[in-house]
Amino acid sequence: MRRIVVRRSPVHGRGVFALTNIPCGESLLEYKGDVTSWRVASQRYQRNGAEDGHTFFFGLDDGHVIDGARGGNSARWLNHCCEPNCEAEQEGSRVFIRAIAAITPGEELFIDYLLDVKGRRTAALKKLHACRCGARHCRGTMLAPR
Repeated sequence: MRRIVVRRSPVHGRGVFALTNIPCGESLLEYKGDVTSWRVASQRYQRNGAEDGHTFFFGLDDGHVIDGARGGNSARWLNHCCEPNCEAEQEGSRVFIRAIAAITPGEELFIDYLLDVKGRRTAALKKLHACRCGARHCRGTMLAPR
């Protein structure tokens, strides 16, 4: 039985939604894609529309990145929220999405992107990574707090 579905999100583009009740602590899916270096990922980003800030990259602790746009799955459509109901857990070079709250059918699944962008946080950078989650304690950005 399918537990999730990808469909249009009121937050941004596509999103991942629960089809069934999902208990807190449940592992939902793996974030899949091509594991590559940040150098290669950055080149892909520059070629494929860096102007909108949209990527399917998931940074790993060892300095590599999972590119969900290449060989990825439904997990690439998870949207950001400052008060998420899911979190990502890394095991080696694999990343799994786990519920950190009980989720009801129809509810969108969210993770906190905690984006780490090198360099100065300019107004343009903040605008590029503005948050649309609408959470009560929204930070206003998908960037990780400093």
